[in-house]
Amino acid sequence: MYVDESGDCGLKNSPTRYFTLSGLVVHELRWSEFLERIIEFRKRMRNSFGLLMREEIHSAHMINNLGDLVRIKRNDRLTIIKYFLNEIAGMPDVSVINVVVDKEGKAEDYDVMVRAWEALIQRFSNTMSYRNFSGPANADDRGMIIPDNTDVKKVQGLLRKMRKFNPVPNQGIYGRGYRNLTIGNLVEDPFFKDSRDSYLVQAADVIAFSLYQKLSPSSYIKKKSAHRFFDRLDPVLCKAASSMDPEGIVRL
Repeated sequence: MYVDESGDCGLKNSPTRYFTLSGLVVHELRWSEFLERIIEFRKRMRNSFGLLMREEIHSAHMINNLGDLVRIKRNDRLTIIKYFLNEIAGMPDVSVINVVVDKEGKAEDYDVMVRAWEALIQRFSNTMSYRNFSGPANADDRGMIIPDNTDVKKVQGLLRKMRKFNPVPNQGIYGRGYRNLTIGNLVEDPFFKDSRDSYLVQAADVIAFSLYQKLSPSSYIKKKSAHRFFDRLDPVLCKAASSMDPEGIVRL
């Protein structure tokens, strides 16, 4: 699962109401095919818009912080993001898990980042256990997490803790209280990668960005109707992640 985020995870004086965390899940038997399709996509973006193969698709920066990409028209940069989402949505055997934290009304000690990651890890582990991901499924599938290179110690420590202690509220026949449903099907600590060096982490970035813009679009995004871009991902959304939401988004 390749992971990236969008929005600020702070509570006090935060410029954003929402924090989104998205995980792009690819089975190891489909990994090479997925990467090759993204490479071919990048070649098309190079030929059509002049986006170099080595240049990062970082959605927020592409729209707002120009740098070297100032040579590409802003509308074309937005089109690249749209085409990237189309490419992901058209991939076979790919699943996307999304978590949204609405920070409005949260207690001062609410840890936005930790709560979002807890939910994402749980959904990744559970969905794998129940074999609800599309594509290949082994009897004893194991998962790996490959996030963008941020909050390394915090995420690493969280997963280590969840392997030993992961209290989940009881429901139905189990009565009140909690059960300790530890995470046992994830391999090693998360393998953090700089998004500049991973097309797949960049794919997770455009997903998280499009979800954030669906919830709280900037004036430019709204003007261009790009707040609807996330809807293009419907074919690959992991709707089993949350029965409470028609798109499977875990809302906290």
